Amino acid sequence: MLGNIINGLARLFPVGNVAKKFWLEIPKHFQNVELDQFVIMPNHIHGVIMIYDYKPVGVQYIEPLQENKYQHIIPGSIGSIIRSYKSAVTRWCNKNNHQNFQWQRNYYEHIIRNENELNRIREYIQNNPLKWELDRENPKSKNFNLEHDLYWKEIYER
Repeated sequence: MLGNIINGLARLFPVGNVAKKFWLEIPKHFQNVELDQFVIMPNHIHGVIMIYDYKPVGVQYIEPLQENKYQHIIPGSIGSIIRSYKSAVTRWCNKNNHQNFQWQRNYYEHIIRNENELNRIREYIQNNPLKWELDRENPKSKNFNLEHDLYWKEIYER
């Protein structure tokens, strides 16, 4: 739904272009957030979001005033950023005849602890379109096997 890969480059469909546009707007909606490397793939997104000086505050953080199914999502957290992003793209899709678009239920997050790890993740993101034929997220991939590809094995087993 987001695009396809041609000759190692991501070619975005309309929903992919909107996903990219809204991704780039994340810092406008969340203080202390910067975006780093990202790529929109045919059926998922990889991206690094840097959150600086994060200090959750408010009564709900300490003790909820009322029962709320979203109370575990703290304002300004990665969870609230991703929820808002997915929601914005979904709203656009529903208003623009892309009602079949759906995000996967959750997302993967990882705290990057040092510069070496950040550089490995940046490399992984940059090379993701080049390795699409082997990607385990590619529904057409018949060649994906962690045992045969040390690059992917190292990435996925961390």
